[in-house]
Amino acid sequence: YNAVLRHDIQDSEDIGTVSQANPHIILENFSTKLGERTSNILKHLFPVAKGDSKRTVTFVNKSDYICFRHHTFDKDKETREVTLQEQGPRFDLKLYQIKLGTMEQTWAENEWVLRPFQNSAKKQKLAR
Repeated sequence: YNAVLRHDIQDSEDIGTVSQANPHIILENFSTKLGERTSNILKHLFPVAKGDSKRTVTFVNKSDYICFRHHTFDKDKETREVTLQEQGPRFDLKLYQIKLGTMEQTWAENEWVLRPFQNSAKKQKLAR
């Protein structure tokens, strides 16, 4: 959903090659219990970044979609201003399932499952 590849970015000539440095991870708007669990999973996908790394990976939770962005940054020594340059790709994710265990464990119990078409007629009657 809403994917833009590296080569589709407007300033693709300035991008160069992908840095192999471990990125700093920015997680925004993961404040609910499910959000905290999701952010914990996302931050453990990447190794710990070194302090001098100029690469960032951002996950922003907006209306139940997780927006992924990949940037590099430069900091001006005199003005201390930070400039971001998008490296790509960028895309949006929709969480549909969290399982207890690893990917290989097909028998693992579901911790959370998206149920967009769940019958909530009983709940509506109770609210009236």
